[in-house]
Order: sequence, then structure tokens, then C-alpha cells
Amino acid sequence: MAPVAVAPTEFKNPYRPGAGHMPPYLAGREGASAEFARLLDQDVILDNMVLTGLRGVGKTVLLDRFKPKAINAGWLWVGADLSETASLTEANLAQRLLTDLSIVTSSFTIEAAPPVGFRPDPDGSRQAALDYRTLERLFSDTPGLIQDKLRGVLEYVSTILASHGRGRVVFAYDEAQNLSDHAENHNYPLSMLLDIFQSLQKREMRFMLVLSGLPTLLPKLIDARTFSERMFRVVRLGRLSEQASRDAIERPIEAAECPVRFTESSIRTIMRQAGGYPYFIQFICREVFDVFIQQIRDDEDSGVPVEAIQRKLDTDFFSGRWARTTDRQQQLLWVIANLDNPEGEFTISEVVERAKVVLEKGFSRSHISQMLSTLTNRGLIYKHRFGKYSFAVPLMAQFIRRNYDGPPVT
Repeated sequence: MAPVAVAPTEFKNPYRPGAGHMPPYLAGREGASAEFARLLDQDVILDNMVLTGLRGVGKTVLLDRFKPKAINAGWLWVGADLSETASLTEANLAQRLLTDLSIVTSSFTIEAAPPVGFRPDPDGSRQAALDYRTLERLFSDTPGLIQDKLRGVLEYVSTILASHGRGRVVFAYDEAQNLSDHAENHNYPLSMLLDIFQSLQKREMRFMLVLSGLPTLLPKLIDARTFSERMFRVVRLGRLSEQASRDAIERPIEAAECPVRFTESSIRTIMRQAGGYPYFIQFICREVFDVFIQQIRDDEDSGVPVEAIQRKLDTDFFSGRWARTTDRQQQLLWVIANLDNPEGEFTISEVVERAKVVLEKGFSRSHISQMLSTLTNRGLIYKHRFGKYSFAVPLMAQFIRRNYDGPPVT
């Protein structure tokens, strides 16, 4: 695999691997963008959006691309990453929402005499900014449970924004798979969020939810409230098509008039190694570009060390996750990686049968079920609604087969 050289000038590498970094060219996500544009055109919010997929498919990037589209269409944009801390309690989630909302409402003002049931502003001013201090005061003064308080504040804010012609708000949250109910602590932040937004939307308030997260997100939503299936349009981001992968490789260097061009052989090798995943395309292309530039400077034509790039990807992307597993969990993952279709779905029964073939000491169904639950919590596996599982990390099976010296196949 060798570069086609042009003038060996200084040039910045155009590729941007990284968590949530906007690529120089966003390929293959036209359908998702069109669906989001349709949702923005709703007069009454009947559909919200769940954006889901494995790590590395570009969920965060696409969410960032949605923001200016929404703002240009006249919507306000509220959002952040949802940490595990934010989803621990109803109070934490309420504070998260009010904090994020205050960023876009603080430029609006309200009369000092608040709605019935709220105390006057203690500083005696005739108007008050609708900032976090005001939202927090309204929240505290609203009677009822946390859910009642938060709903009351959002209803009031909706009325104020609508009076200024700005009543449409997107609440967009990334890493939403961290949302969970905690029955053991009598805290139900996920259920609260769904109940409040369904209530607001039934009253034709134009507050729309956009939740982005790993594939574990949708089952959590449905388990919390069965009406979630009717509340959300689900957009699943998967691998890029061959043409979209090619565009993601070629368009950045074409647009920037780079001093190298990838040969057809180079492009096919990158596509094969990346497996259609946007993050891997950016990572491999960045490494290949740097090598090609060096070869041009040194007047060499030795090709690209694909194995070296793969080892670096293993270290940067996979190894940290693998290191958090026990020896027995690694053995189970190795069995899964050696199924007939490890990148697809699998069942516990399939793993049990495969383990009998490749291990001297297999696994019981209950042991596999327990370990899969642990691996799911660690973000390596996720469970579908109907008892099937998949790797939550793209191309994880290939990494395991490359790096783990499992027991020999008998």
C-alpha cells in the first residue's frame, strides 16, 4: 500500500479521531439527518428521538451536527452529557435539567410578581432574569414531589418562552444509557423524565427529547415506561456503506488539496481494516497520512505498516476495556469471539455449546448469565430485549482473536 506523491509540502493532517470530534467530512448519515429535520417540523410533539449505536459509530458527532440545524430552524437547544451521577436520583436529574435550561433562558426576563404560589423576588426588582437562581426558586416554591416541582417549572418556562415566540426547545442528552431507575433507593429519575415530557407534550408544549446512547438505552426506556416505544423514533447508527466509507476516506484530502492521494489499494485496505466504523476510519487514515507524508519527505516508497497501526489501535481503543475483565471473563469473551458470527447477535445457549467444544472446562448457563450481566455493566456486552446479546464495542471479536491466547480448539 503506497502513496501517490505530489509536492511534499508541509500540511496538517485532516483526519480527526477522537471521542466526539467532528470529522472533516460526515459521511453516510443523511437518513438520520433527514429524520431529525422531520421531527423539527412537528407542530405538536408526537415523536422524540433516540439515537443509538455502538461506540465509534458517530453518535456524539451527529448530535453536534443536529444542534445548528435546530437553532437555524428556530428551536432553542438544551443539552449535555448525562453522567452516572446525574441519573442517581430524581433530585440530581432535576438539577441537571434546570442547570442546562438556565443557559438558554437567562436572556429572558419575567415580572417580579411570579405566578400564584411563588414568593416575590426578595430584591424587590420589577423584573428578574429567568436564570438558574430564578428557576431554582420556582422549583423550591412549587408544592409536591420532585416530579411535580420540575413539571411545574417547565410548564411555566414554556409559557414564558412561548410569549416571546421562542417556545420550541430541544432537550438533547448524550450518554443517555447512564439513565436508570433505582428501585432499591426509591428513586426513579428515568421514569420521571419520561412522565414529565409525555405530560408536557400532551398539553402541546413544544419541548422535544433527543437521547443518544449505547444500544442498552432503548431497552431501559421501555422497561421504565412501556409507552416509550410510541414516544420515540429510534435511529440506529451502524456501519457505513462501502461508498460512505470511501467518501469518509477521500473527501477530506480532496477538499483540502492535500499533498498525498491514497491509491485504490490503500483505500481498500483502510476500508477493510476499519470495518465501516467512522472512528476507525479516522484513526487509520490519520496514521496512514502521517506515514505517507514521511515517505514523501524521505523519497521512500515502502508502503504502510498495517500491523503497526493495528497494534496502536488495539492499545488506544481496546486494551483499556479488556484490562478491566477477569481471567474467567476473558475466557468467556474468547469463546464468544469464536462463534460463527461474533459481530452479530448470540444467545447463552450458543455460548454454552461453543464452550463445550473449545474449552476443557465449560460454563453453566447460570454462570454465563451472571458474567454477561457484569460485562454489560462494564460496557463490553449489551442485551437485546429478547434474550440475545452482542458486543457493545465494534470489532471487539477481532481484537480478542488477535491478542488473546485462548485454549486451543480441540
